[in-house]
Amino acid sequence: MPCSLLILNGPNLNLLGTRERDIYGQETLEEIISRCSAYADKAGITLEARQSNHEGDLVEWIQQARGVHQGIVLNAGAYTHTSVAIRDAIAAVDMPVIEVHLSNIYRREEFRHVSLISPVAEGGIYGLGAQGYLLAIEALAARFALKN
Repeated sequence: MPCSLLILNGPNLNLLGTRERDIYGQETLEEIISRCSAYADKAGITLEARQSNHEGDLVEWIQQARGVHQGIVLNAGAYTHTSVAIRDAIAAVDMPVIEVHLSNIYRREEFRHVSLISPVAEGGIYGLGAQGYLLAIEALAARFALKN
């Protein structure tokens, strides 16, 4: 069975490339997803990517991933620090999730130092920019390959 991964992006990530470039970089979300898709194609991984500014969309997509995808790459944006609903959805689906943040949340404002996602995530990648998405895909693909 081929590996299928879901990339989910939360609020304001649709503004990448124009939003606080000194923190989030120059690449747009479309460019990041395009790089991820090219990487996944070379590795034989099926990839689906979605973005929403709405918490409920993210919760539903996490729930719907069960039985369809083997893992999730999640940049929950600001919901990382506030959403019990997203945290609970991750715990409920019992599948590996890698938390990704373009910036290092632990070098930013104190309220960003708390992640409600981290305790239920397989792992986290912070502060490596768009490269973090590729590393998360690689980590999930390797984890899946070890199970087969």
